[in-house]
Amino acid sequence: MPPSLPPEPRRFHQARWDEPIIFELSHPGQRGLLPPRPEPEVLDQVGSPQDLIPPALRRDQPPALPELSQPQVLRHYLRLSQETLGTDLIIDAGQGTCTMKYSPKVNERLARDPAFTELHPLQDEATVQGILEILYRFEQILKAISGMDRFSLQPQAGSAAIYTNASIVRAYHADRGESHRDEIITTLFSHPSDAAAAVAAGYKAIILYPDPETGYPSVEALEAAVSERTAALFITNPEDTGIFNPHIATFTRIVHEAGGLCVYDQANANGILGITRAREAGFDLCHFNLHKTFSSPHGSGGPGAGAVGATEALAPYLPVPLVDFDGQRYFLDFDRPKSIGKVAMWYGNVGVVLRAFAWAMSMGAEGMRQVAEIAVLNNNYLLEQINRIRGVEVPFAAGHRRIEQVRYSWERLARETDVHTQDLGRRAGDFGVQYWLSHHPWYVPEPVTLEPTESYTREELDEYAAILARVAAEAYEDPEWVRSAPHRGPIHRIDPSVLDDPNRWAVTWRAYLRKRDQWPSSDSSSTR
Repeated sequence: MPPSLPPEPRRFHQARWDEPIIFELSHPGQRGLLPPRPEPEVLDQVGSPQDLIPPALRRDQPPALPELSQPQVLRHYLRLSQETLGTDLIIDAGQGTCTMKYSPKVNERLARDPAFTELHPLQDEATVQGILEILYRFEQILKAISGMDRFSLQPQAGSAAIYTNASIVRAYHADRGESHRDEIITTLFSHPSDAAAAVAAGYKAIILYPDPETGYPSVEALEAAVSERTAALFITNPEDTGIFNPHIATFTRIVHEAGGLCVYDQANANGILGITRAREAGFDLCHFNLHKTFSSPHGSGGPGAGAVGATEALAPYLPVPLVDFDGQRYFLDFDRPKSIGKVAMWYGNVGVVLRAFAWAMSMGAEGMRQVAEIAVLNNNYLLEQINRIRGVEVPFAAGHRRIEQVRYSWERLARETDVHTQDLGRRAGDFGVQYWLSHHPWYVPEPVTLEPTESYTREELDEYAAILARVAAEAYEDPEWVRSAPHRGPIHRIDPSVLDDPNRWAVTWRAYLRKRDQWPSSDSSSTR
């Protein structure tokens, strides 16, 4: 590397193991545990354990599980863990829009306590009063934060919560004899699930585009979009650019005057906790991702929890059951005739709710507002650092601060070096950090989205900015070095075209065996 480059912020090289799939490590007859045979006296008393299983529930053949010794299993999964980056290992500010924050390990101990893990959802209510009390008390916390009147904790993800809201909107309008309302308005930089879930629920999605100067849609654009067919407004605020729409109360008023409902996607509300509330902004429904804002670990698709809140007028449509308290006992209320029904098995991902409740109780109201203030401070500090890097730009609202995240653009760097944001992200991985681009399609060209939460120190933010500054400098000095990255990671470069062809990838071992002989030889090691 040329001496003009800034020093490397961190010396990092991730472990690289030529690790086969666990099924390929299997050898018939190997065992990790050899349970003792039951004593004859026990068999005489209770008989064969197999005889206790009804014939209809017995397998014809043993399950096709890999056969390995305990040390082999331990080595295999430890090696895989060494090839993985995660929030407990790295500065995860680069996983924008996902609110990657530190999850206190004491909350993990609570979630693994046998007093919780050994509960069964079919137990009598009298035997699960403790967890029902937690669900009820956490609902009260969410009501205070949002201003909503009731909450369901049943949806198991943010997108599931948005779909739940769309179902509530549909049920509400059907009750009023207004089933002709078949359009949901959203914005380009709201979470894409707002449009996707609306379409999945049978609605037509109307997308409002941002004003080039402010970064959010104008009031006039919304007025032109509403009509007698408007069912609801689904909106994120601040949007995925980190820009807060100051006219949000006007937006909700316009939609209400047209007969529609207003739904607030607060999946990552980390920058506004204790500062703004859905009720005061005029919303009828909202949801929080507990696996983001409320510190339950982000499960990358699961487990999650999307808590749905409703005003008194819409509370009758929430999924059943809700948890209620009669002054003496907690109970599950299924007697809700207008409910849209269940949207998940049992009561949702209760372990996620337990972690979120523990975090909220430890923070308190004052602490949660402090979370928002530090998250906004961290974001704007990092914004100042990133803004100094050659080749980066911050689209929209020039000179204005952001809330909890920023969507930056490397368009100028790409134009000047032919190094693109994907290249920069792969090279950033050589320094042990994560780097996320943007939802598709890219309205912001050559994007990267950064969201530093309250979990990161000033020194860590400086290090993350220094890594991006180093990578950008390399793009100008030696662009091919960046384009050919990663150089210090555990895996080769992935051919993205493979991901677009379901005939060339497999997500299970059996599917891999079925498809293996159909792939070109060059594919067999890169698509598993």
